[in-house]
Amino acid sequence: MLSILMPTDFSENSMNAIKYALEFFKYQKTDFYFMHAYRNEFYDDEQLVSREVFDTVLESVKKQSKSNMDELLQKVEAIATNTRFNYHGISAFNTLVEEANQISDEHNIDLIVMGTKGKSDDRSIVFGSQTFQVLKYVQCPVLAIPTNYTNTQPKRILFPTNYLIPYKRRELKLLSVLAKSYRSTIDVLYVSKSKGLSMRQEDNQSFIKDTLEGNTLNFIQERNKSVSETIKAHLKDNSVDLLTMVNTQHSFLEDMLFPSTIDKVSLGLDIPLLAMQNTRRY
Repeated sequence: MLSILMPTDFSENSMNAIKYALEFFKYQKTDFYFMHAYRNEFYDDEQLVSREVFDTVLESVKKQSKSNMDELLQKVEAIATNTRFNYHGISAFNTLVEEANQISDEHNIDLIVMGTKGKSDDRSIVFGSQTFQVLKYVQCPVLAIPTNYTNTQPKRILFPTNYLIPYKRRELKLLSVLAKSYRSTIDVLYVSKSKGLSMRQEDNQSFIKDTLEGNTLNFIQERNKSVSETIKAHLKDNSVDLLTMVNTQHSFLEDMLFPSTIDKVSLGLDIPLLAMQNTRRY
């Protein structure tokens, strides 16, 4: 059984990600944990003008969060009456990152699914601030769904790698399960300046082959100085439906996202991103 955490701000973008997940995982036995962390909303509340009204405003924000969560669960149960699914709602006076990490540990979460943007829906950026924080700080794989994206049957998945990372079996198994559900082809892309692989790279490639056994795999090597441009070209030329990247130090995803500010992310993704956080989880 999969355990999936879905942070929500009750926006349309968030609801689109929820509908995507309900359809995408319809063949899997799944525990869905819908979570709203309202600490920041509380401190930004215009009624919080003094310490004297602290408890009153907190209770009001808490009740609104609980009400919104109950309404969301009703919508979800109406959308997907799937006997394979179990639904749980969590409203918490906490930050998004802290609550997501806590729930991931307590419930052994396999995957976090959320929209690339929330209420702001700023078209000039790829990832909203909340999604960016989760990608950067939460120690769990993340599937980020673009606004209005509806294709829940990925036929081709792109997995760029430099073969230098000692992958976690659990995260690769997650990718294997997702791909097998739709008989997806996985393109394992290595962008390099040289032809051969080191012994470490050969061992990591063998680990990928063994762990993704049973999936359709294409091992591709491209000689190019620009990793990001090669990835973009492959996405464009091969009708890729899902991009998966490992998020760790010195990885392609870190190079693309984290040295830049949010509004300078240049990848321009219009397909879902599966970020494997490469962390030890049990």
